[in-house]
Amino acid sequence: MIKTDILIIGAGPTGLFAVFEAGLLKMKCHLIDALPQPGGQCSELYPKKPIYDIPGFPEILADDLTKNLMEQCKQFEPGFTLGERADTLEKLEDGTFIVTTNKGTKHHAPIVAIAGGLGSFEPRKPIIHNIAHYEDNGVEYMIKDPELYRDKKVVIAGGGDSALDWSIFLSDIAEEVTLIHRRNEFRGALDSVDKVQELKDRGKINLVTPAEVVGILGQDEVTGVVVKQSEHIEKEFEIECDHFIPLFGLSPKLGPLAKWGLEIEKNAIKVNNALDYQTNIPGVFAIGDINIYPGKLKLILCGFHEATLMCQAAYQIINPGKRYVLKYTTVSGIDGFDGTRKEAPKAVVKKIE
Repeated sequence: MIKTDILIIGAGPTGLFAVFEAGLLKMKCHLIDALPQPGGQCSELYPKKPIYDIPGFPEILADDLTKNLMEQCKQFEPGFTLGERADTLEKLEDGTFIVTTNKGTKHHAPIVAIAGGLGSFEPRKPIIHNIAHYEDNGVEYMIKDPELYRDKKVVIAGGGDSALDWSIFLSDIAEEVTLIHRRNEFRGALDSVDKVQELKDRGKINLVTPAEVVGILGQDEVTGVVVKQSEHIEKEFEIECDHFIPLFGLSPKLGPLAKWGLEIEKNAIKVNNALDYQTNIPGVFAIGDINIYPGKLKLILCGFHEATLMCQAAYQIINPGKRYVLKYTTVSGIDGFDGTRKEAPKAVVKKIE
């Protein structure tokens, strides 16, 4: 049983910033995320994309934002349960909660903060007969470890940023990269489209358009794909490959959270935004993109604000009747749970002659 003060469901930017705000109030946090690494959508969907609306950063890559948030909260020593999905919520007689993951890991906390972004993501799968047979045997819907494709023949299908960016990235790792799209036009960053054009001209990427993968070859593992090309005359042909990666985006779903007894509206969790972003279950909060209230904006900076107020409310629940005086970090400094301290240099009193 993992015990903590605040159990955070989701290790995206909002969840990570909540660790920092909770730490200022001397509360420990543990985070659960179905993804294998912290960062949420920033790490999984667009790590190399710039973000322009983070205060103080005219431009910052999504992956760098995650690294900065991890660095910011590390002195408060958060715990992580990664690669596991929060499955069940049980409220005990004393008002605390037990959250169990799909792998059976149990977590006990007086406060649960749901910071699950848009929910748990499920890949949009192409309609190909028997594709499930090849999943994890040559068919992957997300690229977690690029080294898996070193010196392999890879076919990528898709026409958006993920398909373009991974084709570019794997062109220096894989033996052969083939990009297939059902249209001649790509919907992605202009520089990525230009880069794929350059790599195609240099023979580093094979481009097949307009076309789509309609079949998979191989007994137990992928050995190739069947492609239907449609320009003037439809024709089918085979491409030899070790991996087929369809990148058609991800569909957000609330998943098991929808069965927790929470009030749901438009596939999001209703909260009381007039006070503290608490749900209809006392002690359970929802912050970031996963919540909904009048005037809601799904922006990272709004998630940061919601996380801050949530932590203030959580402090009152964990410490009933105890008064907390808000102090600015420029004045009070920051004492980490790991023994470190950050503080502004003390003023020096000195006479000027």
